[in-house]
Amino acid sequence: MRKFLIFLSLLLAVAVAGSYGYWAQKREPAHYLADLRVQLAVNEGTPSERGNLLGVQAELFAPDYHDLPRLRLKLHAWLAQARQWGLLNPRTIVVLPEHTGTWLWLRGEKREFYQASHHSEASHWLAATHPLSFAWAWLGAEDTDRSADARLRLKAHHMAHEYMRLFGGLSREFGVTLVAGSVVLPTPVLDQGELRAGSGPLYNVTLVFGPDGQVIGQPVRQVLAGALRGVADSDANASSALFDTPAGRLGVMIGHDSLDTDQARALVAAGAQLLAIPAWVDGDGWPQEHGRWAAAGAALPVPSVGVFLQGRFWDRRNDGQSFVAHDGQVHEAAPGPGARLVNLWL
Repeated sequence: MRKFLIFLSLLLAVAVAGSYGYWAQKREPAHYLADLRVQLAVNEGTPSERGNLLGVQAELFAPDYHDLPRLRLKLHAWLAQARQWGLLNPRTIVVLPEHTGTWLWLRGEKREFYQASHHSEASHWLAATHPLSFAWAWLGAEDTDRSADARLRLKAHHMAHEYMRLFGGLSREFGVTLVAGSVVLPTPVLDQGELRAGSGPLYNVTLVFGPDGQVIGQPVRQVLAGALRGVADSDANASSALFDTPAGRLGVMIGHDSLDTDQARALVAAGAQLLAIPAWVDGDGWPQEHGRWAAAGAALPVPSVGVFLQGRFWDRRNDGQSFVAHDGQVHEAAPGPGARLVNLWL
């Protein structure tokens, strides 16, 4: 009788484990109506053969990251509209917001994950559907908030691959230079033209893709620690953030790095003729930060574009007014919902 009870208990445990494994792996079809509209909020200058800086103020939500085709659908629709308006040409530099790539960790989850009310609730669903891999990522975390660190490590290798596939494909299809927002990865490196994640500290980086879809130069690391995740890279130098493009020599600063006027001056001294600033600000912090961004934009010594991520990820709202700057003047997109384009002809 005792052996039978042990056998029955083992059989029940196997059945429970099997059922849990099936539940964790199962993904139901997700239906979501995406808003593909975009407004041209700022259009400064006169069209010329010298090209233009085009910022895409993306409005994105958690369900947009359910799968790569869905995310690509939105980005593609906005760029297609820009092309229809005559804003894309071989010398166009398109700039996407900071952390557009970071949220790729949301891809491929269960419906309950995207329907969660709070960020913490979504994190619990993530851990429940990836118990072993999440535990392993948690053990390898280096941040004081181990759960937040683990979320970014959990899918880091897939995120790096999808970042390359998505943004390289868009730059090639539209024939433009693309500053692909940013992505937070553990010790990212460029290996034979491919972005790869390592196992060390998290860094917030961006890549620049040429009109042929290939990466130009090396990844740009954020110098100052960002709002989401990513350690400071105090060893970064200006020359690593410079890129030769058809429109001229481009300097890239990620997020709050652009508020440090010394960094902007260093890039210009190193040869930057244009500046691109992918940015991200928490919605609650924008009223206090708006003045700093406006002042920093007016101080930029060369034609520049700064573009913020809009939208909401559960209870976390993003904000910021994208802008173009030239000759001491800053032209901002008006606040309001929806994706927007800000354009500066060179």
